[in-house]
Amino acid sequence: MRIGNDRRQDDVEINVISLIDVLLTLLMFFVLTTTFIQHSRMQVTLPKASAEERDMQAPALTVVVDRDGHFFVGSDEVQGEGVEPLKRMIAQVAGEDRERQVTIRADAMTAHQNVVMAMDALGQLGYTKLSIATTPSQESSSR
Repeated sequence: MRIGNDRRQDDVEINVISLIDVLLTLLMFFVLTTTFIQHSRMQVTLPKASAEERDMQAPALTVVVDRDGHFFVGSDEVQGEGVEPLKRMIAQVAGEDRERQVTIRADAMTAHQNVVMAMDALGQLGYTKLSIATTPSQESSSR
């Protein structure tokens, strides 16, 4: 006869509420810390120029330099520092066509050295049709 313990030995209860709490906390952590950056929509503040807007065809290749000096070729970020990783990424994205128009979209607040590095990498690969994207200044747009 059992006295004091009415439960059977094989009735084991596992409390999963704490496990669910931990899983939901981890899920929220990963959702909130994940970056949803779309590099093709990278926002850079272009420098101002007084030249008139021109009806230009869309460039075949775009090199973006953000404020912090990170390079993007098309929509792909260049991994690594220096000219060599930038040259590899340009060659990978652009292929063998060296006659393509290339537009450098550099943030107005980026270091000048970063723009020169992009131009140097393009020049070493044999690109000669380079342009730097700008936005019209307030003086030229009010005319």
